[in-house]
Amino acid sequence: MPAIILQFFRFGVVGTLGFLLDYAVLSAAVALGTGPYWGRVISYLVAATGVYALNRAWTFRDRRGGGGIGRQWGLYLALNLVGFAVNYGTYAAITAWTEIGARHLVLGVAAGSIAGMFVNFALNRQVVFRAR
Repeated sequence: MPAIILQFFRFGVVGTLGFLLDYAVLSAAVALGTGPYWGRVISYLVAATGVYALNRAWTFRDRRGGGGIGRQWGLYLALNLVGFAVNYGTYAAITAWTEIGARHLVLGVAAGSIAGMFVNFALNRQVVFRAR
């Protein structure tokens, strides 16, 4: 199997785990009174941390790029803001514009995750976890 296909598969598995973490934290945050929008900001940051660690250790373990882990984490967050904008924009649109999306936040989280996945994979592979 070509390396890029294996990486994309692993990226998808890690993303699925990130989705589950994202939704669990969102549910907890909303239950604690943050509301659906601030709750999503919190859940995204928690999920992004977990996804970064798993992608570094598994998906792109042979493509660590340059610099230390702190620099790489900062670069990861900065570049993934593009994917986050697509992700959050999709989530917000579905939550605000559809009754079913407002009632079932998981639909917006899922749609946002899928929308941002391709952008994030390309940025992660080419910039954050580039070949040495």
